Amino acid sequence: MMDFSLFFFSNYNVETDNKYHLLKESVKYADQQGFKAVWTPERHFHEFGGLFPNPSVTSSALSMITDQIELRSGSTVSPLHDEIRIAEEWSVVDNLSNGRVALSFASGWNGNDFVLAKDNYENRHKVMYDQIDTIQRLWKGESVKRVNGFNKEVEVGVFPRPIQKELPIWITAAGNEKTYEMAGEKGMHLLTHLLGQDLDELARKILIYREARVRNGYTAESGKVALMLHTYVGEDEEETMKVVEKPFIDYLRSATSLSKVLYEEAGHKAEDIPEVDKELMLKHSFQRYSKEAALIGTLDSCSEMVVNLAEIGVDEIACLVDFGIEPSLTLEALKNLNTLQKIFSDQETEALA
Repeated sequence: MMDFSLFFFSNYNVETDNKYHLLKESVKYADQQGFKAVWTPERHFHEFGGLFPNPSVTSSALSMITDQIELRSGSTVSPLHDEIRIAEEWSVVDNLSNGRVALSFASGWNGNDFVLAKDNYENRHKVMYDQIDTIQRLWKGESVKRVNGFNKEVEVGVFPRPIQKELPIWITAAGNEKTYEMAGEKGMHLLTHLLGQDLDELARKILIYREARVRNGYTAESGKVALMLHTYVGEDEEETMKVVEKPFIDYLRSATSLSKVLYEEAGHKAEDIPEVDKELMLKHSFQRYSKEAALIGTLDSCSEMVVNLAEIGVDEIACLVDFGIEPSLTLEALKNLNTLQKIFSDQETEALA
């Protein structure tokens, strides 16, 4: 079995007034068709991802137009915020959605983001794990001590009380093995990607994650691994690549952090590369990435990718669909993605047995 979810992290498009049309229509369709979840990110002060500064706000809106799909942050950069406020906001969304929220936590990396909480930058990893502990306690109805405006210590709790007794928690991991290990040690789920790592590396890190779970009293299989993949499932391989290539390269170019990884993979620094060579590198990266690190192709080629991912321990594919393709084409391609997810669903597997 493989779960499928939708993931959003688009470049900000200033040319349209209906900026959230693709998000709303995609999620309504995914909700009706039994997709597992929708992930919305937290991104600040940059056009890349600029539609999504607050995942609790977007999830709150999505809770009003869905009935069953899980609403997840992908991710909450908790060191930028007061953890009491995080618990409060998501408890509201949990109530609005009748208990469908989950949070993936990230420590943050962009120094400019920390204008929101500059004192947390240096120790942001420790801050994040401490905050998770506090949020878990608040979620369960406990109180925490804080100093109020009269310089007096008081105890405060979260209202409204959430629907779920425990908050499902994920950790967002990039390439750092320690993050995979810590997620396992703490019994949390794992959200990751293939930027800067291949399937063999990911397989090794998933093993590190599951071994850490077992060492700390958790079962290996109860920890879920979700992998973000850029996704477009078409009818014809050649036509699919024509549709995807330019938007995907533009997407890579607009994502400073992504293009930086691609340049470094080739052994270069961005500032040392002429623009014409950067374009050639991005084109080459698209050819490699689309075949080895994305869910781009036809049902047949994408099915092979899903099988490979299942073999290395991936439980869910978080399908990033908003990377610049014409929205009408993206929505139409969701039908093929839905066919793919049904092929790998429990029901279909049982029917084929």
